[in-house]
Amino acid sequence: MSKARLEAFSDGVIAIIITIMVLELRPPEGSGLADLMHLSHELGAYILSFVMLGIYWNNHHVLIAATRRVSAGVLWANLHLLFWLSLMPFATAWIGRYHDQPTPVALYGCVGLLSAVAYTILQMTIIAADGHGSKVAQAVGSDMKGRMSLAAYVLAIALAFANYWLSYALFVFVALVWLVPDRRIARHAASD
Repeated sequence: MSKARLEAFSDGVIAIIITIMVLELRPPEGSGLADLMHLSHELGAYILSFVMLGIYWNNHHVLIAATRRVSAGVLWANLHLLFWLSLMPFATAWIGRYHDQPTPVALYGCVGLLSAVAYTILQMTIIAADGHGSKVAQAVGSDMKGRMSLAAYVLAIALAFANYWLSYALFVFVALVWLVPDRRIARHAASD
């Protein structure tokens, strides 16, 4: 499979995930602004999840652009990532309805953690396919940003049972860390 087909397939799946997520939003019962405020938790969860999916989409694009070879392992690692991302609408709907309950917050963190683990596996699989001297390998390096994100998710899951607001703060922290596409990889991809 070519890089273009892999990217197009992934783009389509992520677009469907976002569509499913927005379809979970229900309009308020009334027509006033106060009625809309009753949906603030659902809208907040949707915005956070939309941003997270956008970050994955953007960074995935940069990662695949720097990739030289798409192996069977890369295809499976990519599907693994898409599997965890596909659970985002479920986790978003649950955390939106029960924003102050530890189990939905922890589950949201688990989906975030396992998506981040899957992205890390995809990076490692691409490095294995392209070689340790590849642009992706050089760009990722020790992957401090990735390891920091994984640690933040683990901490957010644990904190969901003590102080869920700290979990939300960590979710936002991870989003802010990754909001700009991975410049390390983009810089190496542009040197072609």
